[in-house]
Amino acid sequence: MELTTIFCIFLSFLSILLLNLLIKTFFFFFPSNVKTQLPLPPGTMGWPYIGETFQMYSQDPNVFFATKIKRYGSMFKSHILGYPCVMISNPDAAKFVLTKAQLFKPTFPDSKERMLGKQAIFFHQGAYHANLRKLVLRTFTPEAIKTLVPDIESIAQNCLRSWQGKLITTFLEMKSYTINVALLTIFGKDETLNAEDLKRWYYTLERGYNSMPINLPGTLFHKAMKARKELADTVAQIISTRRKTKQEHNDLLGSFMSEKAGLTDEQIADNIIGVIFAARDTTATVLTWIVKYLGENPSVLEAATEEHESILRCKEESGEEMGLNWSDTKNMPLTSRIIQETLRIASILSFTFREAIEDVEFQGYLIPKGWKVLPLFRNIHHSPDNFKEPEKFDPSRFEVAPKPNTFMPFGNGTHACPGNEIAKLEMLVLLHHLITKYRWSTVGAKNGIQYGPFALPENGLPMTFYPKK
Repeated sequence: MELTTIFCIFLSFLSILLLNLLIKTFFFFFPSNVKTQLPLPPGTMGWPYIGETFQMYSQDPNVFFATKIKRYGSMFKSHILGYPCVMISNPDAAKFVLTKAQLFKPTFPDSKERMLGKQAIFFHQGAYHANLRKLVLRTFTPEAIKTLVPDIESIAQNCLRSWQGKLITTFLEMKSYTINVALLTIFGKDETLNAEDLKRWYYTLERGYNSMPINLPGTLFHKAMKARKELADTVAQIISTRRKTKQEHNDLLGSFMSEKAGLTDEQIADNIIGVIFAARDTTATVLTWIVKYLGENPSVLEAATEEHESILRCKEESGEEMGLNWSDTKNMPLTSRIIQETLRIASILSFTFREAIEDVEFQGYLIPKGWKVLPLFRNIHHSPDNFKEPEKFDPSRFEVAPKPNTFMPFGNGTHACPGNEIAKLEMLVLLHHLITKYRWSTVGAKNGIQYGPFALPENGLPMTFYPKK
């Protein structure tokens, strides 16, 4: 009898869920507040609710996008992750969507917002967003981060030494490096007591990031949401401890906790988790691709080696301390171009999400209120109209500024990534020591790409790693 009752309750719950999804799908596909007879962009929508999610994620998503662009043009409709979408690959159209905050708001699917925290900076605009952006930028100004160079260098050297003589998975090791730098910038170098807990819970959270949003025991999403709660609780403990000691801190958490910031503890926790997400995987992915491209392009690696050895020679000749400083990182033009070209060709962030705040008439089509709009960064970066021989790794192309709006690795507008300076700094520091002191060779497949959620060399780029003699 009890089993029968439970089964009936489950069926009722499932029926309500399906009914809600059908209602939601109906109103998305047939907007009630259409102010014009303009057509929707061309394209297909796939199955209700599921849409074309599986078609996109079962292959290289960029092949999915390129196929659609070839068939429908630079603007087309689809349906992914439970939402109807309009996707755009025209540079000027992408700028329009990213900079018109009064028409398009930043958004992710609800499951992503729940996982990272609905109060995180990514999901807001207006006064609240402006305040958060100011707090982040204040922590990551060149004046603020230049003092971090020795600490970042120490983290980089420790990581590289731990790889010596081993077969490593490059991406996993780069993630270890970038999360240590992220925790340094967020919590300062003295926060070691909770570091391992923060890492453990975050690792569980990220495993569920690209899973289907089914919050039932045993699913990746359910485990991720539990880890998210533990992560938020750990951040709350750190906040509580800081309030008791009443010490001032110049890190990001200290900026969020200031009285002038006016943030609640929940808002602080959501933004801390969001910043860890933004700071870790993206930078680790870029570094992984750089290692791959340098290994495949010996002439570029040789030129980069000369650039970094020149810095060392100048220090030795002048009797200066051998550790890197802020001025050294500003004297690496080729390495900076290598980072730019990797950001372009790898385009680890294939697209971003915006949502139409109202019905928008654009290029002869209607974008209905509530629809997601996705600027396709990778397709813009790989268009031969924007970059000659786009599949070729060629850092020299950035000796001249690219055409306007064709290179947007950090987005555009008020929601452009505020942490790009610290990301570039940690890459330059690691690459300096990697290039001058070590050699490596990749193992296994050379050209495969996997997605989860960012584009990565197959299997995370296994490689053997040795110190130079």
